[in-house]
Amino acid sequence: MTKSQPLLTTDRLILRPLQLSDATKIQQLAGNEDIANGTISVPHPYSDGMAGKWIGKHLAGWLTQHSAIFAITLKSNHHLIGCAGIENIQDGSGQLGYWIGVPYWGNGYCTEAVERIKEFGFKKMQLEHIYGRHAKSCDRPANVMLKIGMQSVDKLSIPSLDNTNDDILLYEIMKSA
Repeated sequence: MTKSQPLLTTDRLILRPLQLSDATKIQQLAGNEDIANGTISVPHPYSDGMAGKWIGKHLAGWLTQHSAIFAITLKSNHHLIGCAGIENIQDGSGQLGYWIGVPYWGNGYCTEAVERIKEFGFKKMQLEHIYGRHAKSCDRPANVMLKIGMQSVDKLSIPSLDNTNDDILLYEIMKSA
């Protein structure tokens, strides 16, 4: 892995390293309840200070080679619209994570960003395996993982915060795929 986190580009997007100055926009976008409902790890409500801590964790994660999280911005105006990357990196494997702010849904930005993250993970980070997960109750994350070639592999039943069980669906892709 390179020492400084690179910029990644697609036709319409720039994926750049996170900056502490992104905290307010991340809190605003990720704080939407629809984002929390579509992910396992984004909390709701998204309290003051949480985004800064999350950014700091992933800036340090890049330096220790445990994560590579990027701000997703539009090439046209450089507005931050979401985040995507790979975390929990160990032994040639990493966990894919992503979200796009609700105002930007339905434009294919998430798939475009995540496809580029997958390519970066395999080619530059030398990962052999990328996996992802989502709550069965929300299928939007699955659509993105399937579009980039991931396969459904398993499910786990875990108790949720409201004391009901919600199945967690798992997906993976190998470098050779």
